[in-house]
Amino acid sequence: MTTYKDSGVDVAAGDTASKAAYNAAASTFASRKGMIGAPVFEEGGYAGLLDMGDYYLVMTDDGTGTKIDVALAAGNCKTLGSDLLAMVTDDAVCTGAEVIAVSNTIDIAKVDPKIIGDLMEGLSNACSKQKIVIPAGEIAEVPGAVHSATWSATAVGIVAKDRVINTRTIAPGDAVIALKENGARSNGFSLIRKILSEKFGAHWWKEGQEGQKGQKGQTWGDLVLTPSVVYHSAILELIGRHGKKRAINVRGMAHITGGGIPSKFRRVLKHSNCGASLDNLFAPPEWLTEIAVMGNVATEECYKTWCMGNGMLIVVDPEDAKNTLAIVKKNHLEAQVCGSITEDPAILVHGYDGSLMKFRAS
Repeated sequence: MTTYKDSGVDVAAGDTASKAAYNAAASTFASRKGMIGAPVFEEGGYAGLLDMGDYYLVMTDDGTGTKIDVALAAGNCKTLGSDLLAMVTDDAVCTGAEVIAVSNTIDIAKVDPKIIGDLMEGLSNACSKQKIVIPAGEIAEVPGAVHSATWSATAVGIVAKDRVINTRTIAPGDAVIALKENGARSNGFSLIRKILSEKFGAHWWKEGQEGQKGQKGQTWGDLVLTPSVVYHSAILELIGRHGKKRAINVRGMAHITGGGIPSKFRRVLKHSNCGASLDNLFAPPEWLTEIAVMGNVATEECYKTWCMGNGMLIVVDPEDAKNTLAIVKKNHLEAQVCGSITEDPAILVHGYDGSLMKFRAS
């Protein structure tokens, strides 16, 4: 069986490093005690909150990971902006925040105006659709430090103190709603690249893929570069933009990125000590399951590495489920009730292949 660690990514080591990094960051918090911008201590949260009086300034940071390597090799960088924006804004909105701005940094071995232009065109188009501005950025030519390029961003949002999503209100019987993702978002690409390169060779992205019905002529590069859905604006229709009325009392949201459903949904459930039974998740895209079979990746490992067709999970009162679905669908996204919150703290996931996986709280 192939695992994510086999591709060179050690999730356990990453978790340990993250804890060490957060502890170091948290050691700075006392320096702003009693001042504007005093931070809120929330280990394992989706974003950092800074106290600005009646509201919090929200910040989050992420990058495109090795998906940019595929884009550069395939010569298709125009859609990567959606991936970058999704990674940061869809984390921030989980706190209840409306993102107002993003900055970004491109580290590249050799500046290529065409590549930079395509990346920024994609990001600016994605930002405009979400009503987000790009007030700052940086292009760094760093030969030797990187072999190709890396791209990261910081999002800045705002949320009134009484509008922060309170996951402590989650209770058994609450409905869980999944928002569909058509690709792998921007996570687990080291494993995707490993499997496809071992199967097809160094130029795997040029190879055609046979299994997809109605997609004749698409290459593996086309498929794996499917841009991430940005959920931010649709979710704001549920929880209200800054100063606007809230339509749905959302009790929790999980952006399903690295670590998959077991890791990211656990963050939302930790304060309530609840679990979940997820028996109606969206099926992953066929090409992703084909990669899993190709690489002999166990189903459980798939759900711990990729979002598997479910980019966001939202917890609401069961009486609000119908209206939640209607609002999300009105914003041109696919959504469905995928399960419910349980008293048992384990997360039960019914896999696309009929398997049943039980992820216990650590």
